[in-house]
Amino acid sequence: MRIFNTLSGRKEELAPADGKTVRFYVCGITPYAPAHVGHAMSFFLFDALRRYLEFRGYDVIFVQNFTDIDDKIIDRASRTQVSAADLAQEHIDEFFAEMRALNVKPATIYPRATEEIDGMIEIVQGLIDKDYAYPSSGDVYFRVRKVDDYGSLSHRTLEGMRAGSRVEANSLKDDPLDFALWKAAKDGEPSWPSPWGPGRPGWHIECSAMSLRHLGETVDIHGGGQDLIFPHHENEIAQSESYTGHKPFVRIWMHNGLLQLDEEKMSKSLGNLVTIREALDDYSADALRLFVLSSYYRSPLKFSGASVEAAERGMQRLRNAVALESKGSGNPVDAAPYHQRFIDAMEDDFNSPQAVATLFDLAREVNRGAEGGRATADAQGTLRELSETLGFRLDEPGLSVSSDIGPFVELLIQTRADLRKAKQFDLADQLRDRLAELGVSLEDGPEGTRWHMRR
Repeated sequence: MRIFNTLSGRKEELAPADGKTVRFYVCGITPYAPAHVGHAMSFFLFDALRRYLEFRGYDVIFVQNFTDIDDKIIDRASRTQVSAADLAQEHIDEFFAEMRALNVKPATIYPRATEEIDGMIEIVQGLIDKDYAYPSSGDVYFRVRKVDDYGSLSHRTLEGMRAGSRVEANSLKDDPLDFALWKAAKDGEPSWPSPWGPGRPGWHIECSAMSLRHLGETVDIHGGGQDLIFPHHENEIAQSESYTGHKPFVRIWMHNGLLQLDEEKMSKSLGNLVTIREALDDYSADALRLFVLSSYYRSPLKFSGASVEAAERGMQRLRNAVALESKGSGNPVDAAPYHQRFIDAMEDDFNSPQAVATLFDLAREVNRGAEGGRATADAQGTLRELSETLGFRLDEPGLSVSSDIGPFVELLIQTRADLRKAKQFDLADQLRDRLAELGVSLEDGPEGTRWHMRR
């Protein structure tokens, strides 16, 4: 399998050290607010890749962290008058429930920053001993200019680099580009004892410590969103390789494009988000996954109800093909070419759109075979196997806008519009309520009324 490596800027062969065990690290959430569908995009992509690697016979050790101590957690906890630990636990519990609903496989290990403090302190001290870091008034900072290839992941030069939004310049630093490994305690904030005084870890050191502990000095794949390339992943490389004696920290850096809403990245800080829970109120998990996997993973993706509704209809076509009763006894449908096309697509930089297209081509062939009296059971089994390899359940209830119900709903919507024009608003509202009871959600807008089936 060849995957595009952000570090080298080219596709590279996935080559785990022992030939069979893939060490896979993906940056997880900071649990201070509900996860949104931008997070779900990353979860779907890396879950599908993991499933595919297992389908191909690899053993996968999949590690995804929780940054359960952070400025945002502390600020939100203070404003809501709960402890940082309780706030983080609340959203971690929500995360696990949502991952079950999305059919995302649990990670092999979910390390938490607050449970890895000793390892972080050990690494920070090691970096100080090697003169890659220095204490300053209870903080500890990493010397960026001591790393000759700093900026290689983000393809930036030190001369053209400015301190990023999460790398604040202050008088305690020797250089504005230096970043915090350890932060001195502030009054009322959670802290841990350290050789430099009470404090807590910086953001970047957490992932290095957790990855080194649970996956060793070199990771096969490190995944995350493109917004993490700089400064987070750049700093992970610098501190990890400086600590281990310049051993390669990651073989392949894999970054997904970002989900957009109203032309901007969907994020908690911008406030322009749709939570996973809200999305699951309106759409099936399969439809949300199909929406994501139908787009190339490195490209940005714009979230819209119309796009997910189209994915819902697509999922029903796959479900229908798998559920067909195979009565034919003629020449069986040959699924082998589709099986190989699926593998070829996935092996070429995780080309999930092409893999998805192959599923629909196979579903079409199953339908044609059934109409022609051919045996379809084996082909249906292949269709189910390949679909489940991407993480689709296929056995969810019919939530799509199917062709048989569509005209009926459109007729009722027109009837409701006529009632509103006649100022019979009570009857129009009753019709809307009755449709809602049947699972049909209406959205009135300047271009008319749109509808979709909801969960």
